[in-house]
Amino acid sequence: MRIEKDQLGEMKLPKEVYYGIHTARALDNFTVSGKGVRNSLLLALIEVKKAAAMANVKVGLLNEKLGDAIVDACNELLEAEGDNLLWKNIFTDAFQGGAGTSTNMNINEVLANVAIEKLSGKLGDYDLIHPINHVNLSQSTNDVYPTALRIAAVRETRKLSDALSILQESLQEKENAFSSVIKLGRTQLMDALPITVGQEFGAWARAISRDRWRIYKVEERLRETNIGGTAVGTGLNASLEYIYTVTDLIQRNTGLGLCRSDYLMDSTQNMDVFVEVSGLLKALAVNLIKISSDIRLLGSGPTGGFGELKLPQLQAGSSIMPGKVNPVMCEMITQVGLRVIGNDSCITGASMMGQLELNAFSPLVAEALLESFELLYNGVTLFREKCIEGIEVDSIKCMKNLEYSSALATALIHHIGYDRGCEIAKKAQLESKTVRQVVLEERIMNEEALDKILNVYQVTSPGIPGKE
Repeated sequence: MRIEKDQLGEMKLPKEVYYGIHTARALDNFTVSGKGVRNSLLLALIEVKKAAAMANVKVGLLNEKLGDAIVDACNELLEAEGDNLLWKNIFTDAFQGGAGTSTNMNINEVLANVAIEKLSGKLGDYDLIHPINHVNLSQSTNDVYPTALRIAAVRETRKLSDALSILQESLQEKENAFSSVIKLGRTQLMDALPITVGQEFGAWARAISRDRWRIYKVEERLRETNIGGTAVGTGLNASLEYIYTVTDLIQRNTGLGLCRSDYLMDSTQNMDVFVEVSGLLKALAVNLIKISSDIRLLGSGPTGGFGELKLPQLQAGSSIMPGKVNPVMCEMITQVGLRVIGNDSCITGASMMGQLELNAFSPLVAEALLESFELLYNGVTLFREKCIEGIEVDSIKCMKNLEYSSALATALIHHIGYDRGCEIAKKAQLESKTVRQVVLEERIMNEEALDKILNVYQVTSPGIPGKE
């Protein structure tokens, strides 16, 4: 065992662990969820620490030997990407008090001890390299944590935007493939005017296109960091030379177009940027739920539902009903969307409850936002691969539903009037006949004239039925 001290007293720690007393206290205090902080945020934090060490060396605040050891420790953890013995020492709970201080200190202590080993020292020998005096030099949790969250979020926006671009293309491919399949449109779930199956997919593609563009553009707001603001955004304990240097190094090391905020206090205390990002993720979730619900309804059946779309059959749907296959991918993406909407509420509440110079609830913002990104990226990818790309259309069922709908009476209004059209529609419904059959039986017009009206009516182009 080894003994470590802090302002609250002493603690005994196993001598082989890379974390220290601050992490141990957090482990005791925050046994909340069993969920660790997300790797995307931890990796970004380590990247910030690496840039800070390099900047401190460059401006003469840190001995080159110590700085190189810290940078080497960062590189070792970054290369492992969350999967080696060292990463088992990074385990603070995602739900913690202190605005992320426990996570920051966990990283500081592990990096310090790895660097100590690289200099042939013993774990816990903080006279050699200190978690705060050296690893955390010129920093505070309050500037490195939000900066790391922005880095992680920028990367996630790019991933998700790319996934949405591919989903949009898949929907557009179906739009083209089904452009000539005429079917019954529906409003309020009741029979409405004819459309094509391709138009349905086209409308969904346009919705996803807007989501992709919104998420792509919001990266601009995430690029502005508060690194160098230290505790409250005034820059105390961080020289101006360090602030400019560390910003340049973070930009270079990450390859992201990050910049320093021109008002560090604002970006230290206000989290509306994350609310904005979450709001766009919520908008995407709404569209995904709408699209998946439509597809699920149109694929319902096979005999008792709409049966117009044939969804890929992925797994048995019942432990008791033979032959039943469920629209599981639609159900999956709906649940993803609902979770994202719930996370947006958490982010909204946590962001508005920040007081004065700092938001203490940033760990909840980070966890909820990064979870939403992860769920959406994985969900969108699976939904596209296992549902959208394999969808087929039952053109016979589409035409049958259309033919036996009274909606086609709408095409006759200009020729026979609305009231007469209602009579025809009602009779068709009561006698289980098509509008065509009723019109011909009652000799309202001859077959040639009727066909001309209905055929023109059913020629569709994107947006306006009956128009080329």
